[in-house]
Amino acid sequence: MHFIHVSEKSKHNDFIPIFTPSKAIIMAGNTFGTVFRLTTFGESHGKAIGGIIDGFPSGVEVDLEFVGQQLLRRKPGQSSFVSSRHESDEVEILSGLFKGKSLGTPISFLVWNKDAHSGDYDHLKAVFRPSHADYTYEQKYGIRDFRGGGRSSARETVARVVGGAFAQMLLGSLSVKITAYTSQIGSIGLKKDYRELEFDQIEKSPLRCPDSKVSQQMEALIKQTAIVGDTLGGIVTCVVSGAPACWGEPVFDKLHADLAKAMLSINAVKGFEIGSGFSAAAMTGSHHNDIFIKQEDKITTATNFSGGIQGGISNGNDIYFRVAFKPVATLMREQKSLDTEAVPVIISGKGRHDVCVVPRAVPIVEAMTALVLADHYLRNKTAKQA
Repeated sequence: MHFIHVSEKSKHNDFIPIFTPSKAIIMAGNTFGTVFRLTTFGESHGKAIGGIIDGFPSGVEVDLEFVGQQLLRRKPGQSSFVSSRHESDEVEILSGLFKGKSLGTPISFLVWNKDAHSGDYDHLKAVFRPSHADYTYEQKYGIRDFRGGGRSSARETVARVVGGAFAQMLLGSLSVKITAYTSQIGSIGLKKDYRELEFDQIEKSPLRCPDSKVSQQMEALIKQTAIVGDTLGGIVTCVVSGAPACWGEPVFDKLHADLAKAMLSINAVKGFEIGSGFSAAAMTGSHHNDIFIKQEDKITTATNFSGGIQGGISNGNDIYFRVAFKPVATLMREQKSLDTEAVPVIISGKGRHDVCVVPRAVPIVEAMTALVLADHYLRNKTAKQA
């Protein structure tokens, strides 16, 4: 996308520059996980996005077709409802595999950028776009890659999806299943509980909503919103089945706390709630308590308001949570803002962008969930062996 702006000349000649860097600042926080670790690198319009997976066990059968499938679910240009940027998003494995199995050594990979229209962003270098990372990046680092947002772009999530696919393969060997879907776009949302839905319908919807009627309503809303140059947010719901009653590390590394951090690290995420979430505030304890019962010679609970986690540790029930995404910040209509000299400008988005990121975020939510669970599985396994 490309922005044009019209500046109004400042009436003040004594304006002090917003940022004068006194020293170089490095960008930390590029690695996620404790035992199973993913480090990502690359910018939206750089040569490639890539990553290094460390801590992946040896001898695991690796299905690269599955990795490719997950990337296809995230990629732009997959339907008329998402950005038309056309990237092949084919992963190139550089190390860590031999004859289809993991070696236990670091797995490094690249996904080349091939359809970056960097020239579309020339007019952005002196403009702070509303609700983007332009201003904060420039304040912190004194420099920013204005081409598509650079490191702050959702393009970075390509590496998360690759890392998450490897984590999903590891969890699959443990019969742990992760399923995410679009449960709300704008004001239109599913009214059914996740147990009433048919998950095999998710990929049949261009918006990854498992209810065809609700999906059609969402599609109509997106089309109406696009006509007026506006954008929408929404909610992704994620369900994990098969996790045993033992994953999680109290006190500060509670399983749901790590899931919250993982989700809030995704671009455009503004909220996370697990189990009963914020609705618990309006409930009484007698209603909210998950009573223990015996079922088929196993201990479980009659309800699952806890969302499958108690005391920061998984309890064997389904883990389920919701992730709220804000409306896309790039609008195809005029907005007021400031340039780097604090002069008022009018900006207007042009080019390729999503009206709503939620459908493409579904595999990203699954990937980050898998990274958390694989890490806690390995942490728990390491603790037992000690």
